[in-house]
Amino acid sequence: MISIRPTELEGYGVRLEPLRHDHEQALAVAAADGSLSELWFTAVPASAETRSYIDTALERQQQGRMLPWAVRNLATDTIVGSTRFHDIVADIDRVEIGYTWYAKSWQRSHVNTSCKLLLLTHAFEGLGCKAVGFRTDKFNFVSQRAIEQLGAKRDGLIRHFSTRRDGSARDVVMYSIIASEWPEVKFHLEQRLARHGRPTS
Repeated sequence: MISIRPTELEGYGVRLEPLRHDHEQALAVAAADGSLSELWFTAVPASAETRSYIDTALERQQQGRMLPWAVRNLATDTIVGSTRFHDIVADIDRVEIGYTWYAKSWQRSHVNTSCKLLLLTHAFEGLGCKAVGFRTDKFNFVSQRAIEQLGAKRDGLIRHFSTRRDGSARDVVMYSIIASEWPEVKFHLEQRLARHGRPTS
């Protein structure tokens, strides 16, 4: 059975810092880059919502349901987004990676690949997970492509699964990577970073 606790993860040009209240201002600035909170199919907080966003994440961390991080780009020493483990099922050694967003200026950069490599390495090699899942809104095609480019397999569509920030019903696309697939996925992600001139350690 996996045991989850806040852990700082660093490598590949980024550092994942366990989410804290003193990240509030920096996260608000990152979310404002691209007006991310205005995207109806995401859950990025508006500036005034950032405090409660952190409060909720930390409350769910205390309950053992989530493990949230702030994402720091080491080259600029700035917070550029957030991500977390969620829907943790310790009994079957499974976590999901989600609630992921980055400032618009850092989308389509090395940041997402770097973060996913750190998170997946921690899940499979640090925690001993047997499966790591991903989910995204059926209309978030950018997110779907990004997840598929990681090497995750599409498991299917779950209709009427949850609600969006505007109150509408949300259909989600589910993906996963299982432990036996991890070595190949890891190699693929390291090669992606190398092609972009990023260190693979």
